[in-house]
Amino acid sequence: MQLRALVLALCLVLSGCSAAPVSDAPLDDDSAGPADANGSAPPANPEGFADPASDRIGWEDGYWYDEPISVDQSDGLSDAEMEAFVGRAMARVERIRHKEFTNAVPVTVIPRSEYRNQSRAGGEGGQSSDFDRWNNQVWEALFITGEGDDSQQAIGEARGSSVVGFYSIRDDEIKIVTDSPDEPTVRNATLIHELVHALQDQHWNLSAERFRGRTQDGDLAVDGIVEGDASYVERTYAARCAGEWDCVPTPAQRAGGGGGGGGGGGPNLGIVLTTYQPYSDGAPYVAALHERGGWDAVDAAYEAPPVSTEQTIHLTDEEPVTIRFTDEARNGWRPFPNQGVDGSDTVGEASMYAMFWYQARAFGAQTIDPRGLFDTGDRYDVYNYSAQPTAGWGNDRVFPYRKQVDGETQYGYVWVTAWDSRRDARQFHETYRRMLGAHGVEQRGESLYVIPDGEFADAFRVVRDGRRVVIVNGPTPAAVDDIRPGLAS
Repeated sequence: MQLRALVLALCLVLSGCSAAPVSDAPLDDDSAGPADANGSAPPANPEGFADPASDRIGWEDGYWYDEPISVDQSDGLSDAEMEAFVGRAMARVERIRHKEFTNAVPVTVIPRSEYRNQSRAGGEGGQSSDFDRWNNQVWEALFITGEGDDSQQAIGEARGSSVVGFYSIRDDEIKIVTDSPDEPTVRNATLIHELVHALQDQHWNLSAERFRGRTQDGDLAVDGIVEGDASYVERTYAARCAGEWDCVPTPAQRAGGGGGGGGGGGPNLGIVLTTYQPYSDGAPYVAALHERGGWDAVDAAYEAPPVSTEQTIHLTDEEPVTIRFTDEARNGWRPFPNQGVDGSDTVGEASMYAMFWYQARAFGAQTIDPRGLFDTGDRYDVYNYSAQPTAGWGNDRVFPYRKQVDGETQYGYVWVTAWDSRRDARQFHETYRRMLGAHGVEQRGESLYVIPDGEFADAFRVVRDGRRVVIVNGPTPAAVDDIRPGLAS
């Protein structure tokens, strides 16, 4: 499941958090860094902020990174103010990131209503596509969307309500999403973050295949470097605004840009938390690379991005173990061989954490303490995605299934999870069963459970064998046995 387009403001819907922690001192020392495009170290600015003879790091589009500008957002940005705001921001991104923009970055403004309509209509392949039906089972396996829910619609509603700006790879420009397009304002954090994406695209081509994960976990992992770099620079910039740099304030009444969810109770927090992981854990991941080897080490990660969220959560290079799977379904049950990786998706550690957190938060499941989300202990990190039931993740594969019955389609899945140790597998197994208990589950036999009603009503077989836990889901116990007959005994 590709999630690149989501830039979700989690703090709009979760209380007690700070989207961009700011320390009292700069997070990154730029006093002595790599040479600029002409081979010189970033210079001290000449008196009067005169333009340099040639382009250099820290100067862009006529503005030095510390040059005063006259910009007042209280009545919206004029074209001239937008030009000055963007030009100096580009110079500041260069100064922090020690990398030169090769082209100008246009900034356009679009109404939120227009963006929301595009988001809801822009699913992967249309609302009735095989991808949607397959992907619905992946999110249902995570207990984040339920029976009959449209996961793509839920993702689109979260995106349309929360995004305040994004960089368009197709158009090579930043798009600011606002409820006031005639009097637009731009958050400093949004502008800096999206300018970093423009810089990345100019140097590494973000449309390249290596920046497209083949699975949900793979996509989130790749975004660990892409979004992590942008978040790291954004937070460094925020610290400078609290100290040495004069920054353009955003009027408080305009800063939110949107907020609230599509229809009723707001966006699905499980989806929001899952898709926010690269923005949170990516920043400390990049900080660790930078501390170890400077910007050269960060740049190198673009050539070989992380492959799992386990790597960005725990700052490890541990590779996922191999999971082999043979279809053994009977009586008309069939997988989706043309979706995902041979019909499967990998949700990964971050999504599993979001599952247990969401179930605890929304349904009172005895899985993990939801308050642990805010216990990061890291100045770069926003949220903590590590918990005992998921920290021993080795790999997983979800295989959705379907069957035609009297003109209607029934769905199920097999979810194979692999763990680093028997203890890790046991912790996940026990926590998963407690999660089922939050929905009035009834045990119908050894390892067989039924949730009789509600949005997650289904039958489940949950089997632990050594370092593996296998979950089989279907509408009835008989369907569960037909989908994976080898586990019935």
